[in-house]
Amino acid sequence: MEQPKKASILRQPTAVWAIAFACAVSFMGIGLVDPILPAISEGLKASPSQTMLLFTSYLMITAVAMFFSGYLSSRVGVKRTLIAGLALIVVFAGLAGASDTVGQIIGFRAGWGLGNALFISTALASIVGAASGGSRQAVILYEAALGIGLAVGPLLGGALGEASWRGPFFGTAVLMAIALIAIVVLLKGPIAKPAPVPLTAGFTALRNPALRTLAITALFYNYAFFTLLAYSPYPIEAAAAKSGLDFGAHELGLVFFGWGAAVAVTSVFAAPILTRRLGLLPVLYSMFALLGIALAAMGIGVASAPLLITVVILAGLFLGVLNTALTETVMEATDLPRGVASSTYSGVRFLGGAIAPAVTGAIAAAWGDGAPYWFAVAALAVAIAVLATGRRTLAHLTRPRNTAEAEAQLITVGDEV
Repeated sequence: MEQPKKASILRQPTAVWAIAFACAVSFMGIGLVDPILPAISEGLKASPSQTMLLFTSYLMITAVAMFFSGYLSSRVGVKRTLIAGLALIVVFAGLAGASDTVGQIIGFRAGWGLGNALFISTALASIVGAASGGSRQAVILYEAALGIGLAVGPLLGGALGEASWRGPFFGTAVLMAIALIAIVVLLKGPIAKPAPVPLTAGFTALRNPALRTLAITALFYNYAFFTLLAYSPYPIEAAAAKSGLDFGAHELGLVFFGWGAAVAVTSVFAAPILTRRLGLLPVLYSMFALLGIALAAMGIGVASAPLLITVVILAGLFLGVLNTALTETVMEATDLPRGVASSTYSGVRFLGGAIAPAVTGAIAAAWGDGAPYWFAVAALAVAIAVLATGRRTLAHLTRPRNTAEAEAQLITVGDEV
């Protein structure tokens, strides 16, 4: 009797690839502006604190919208929510590129964040529903799309930003328009509509002690994450200039491409191996500690461009493991509906990302260029403390997993909740 062929992650319906492409482009938007922040500051006569608000407005609106995205998708359906999110990104990315003041860009980035929240809150569920080969392969595809987006975003931003700071915004609008058309054309057939949830479901989910512990942990972690991402272009450029190096948008794009590539590799390949062998919580503790050491090194060596560049890329290795491990931890820690737990967790997490760019400029001005990194180290210490305080509600996550099959079964259970 002929044995059935083993499912391949590459053998997917065209709809899955369309969603994965849209996911990658969506996540490009996070790091896209990184290489052009100094160029925007120069071109629009804006301070670093003002330009870093491009991250704050984007992430703050994303965070708030996340609490309600589950309610919306359960009412209008997954495909309509995806299309609405993509359409908003196309419109507001184009408007950001056409702006004449930094205030306008900040406002349009907020609209972009709303579209991003609607899209990413439903994209994973869409891939899981459309992918062949099981939920685990769908999750890997999603994580791969995330990693590719984080890696390509700064590279694209640096390349297009060499001509003009407007280029990356217009480039994103075009790519998202292509993704929108692909979703409309290729995502055919009925998609299971999520069970209706109340408008307040995203907030009431925080009553769950395990989810609350993980969400607060992720809030402080994301503060450190976006301190690294949003603030680092400025000390890198300043340190390079002091050394007599010409370090513009293209060079910054290459640096953060290396960072994003490191995130992609470890999130897809290293994180599953580490969590299977060590358990989720030990991996989280160790990666938080390593990331803290990396940020401390940046605080000490803030005047050295080679050190900053090296550590930014190295930190991407730890961030990739943390992103995947935290996602899996949330997935396994509660019996809440996965869509509600994921949206609530993401909403709180993105608040940390919104706060960091808003305050790091003032911190640097008051206490020196290295100070924001030390605040990020302190945030990671709080994240470790919160995780340790709530360890009783997460005790079942300390055990390593013996096999990849066990992990796949757990993920599948999480998808079916």
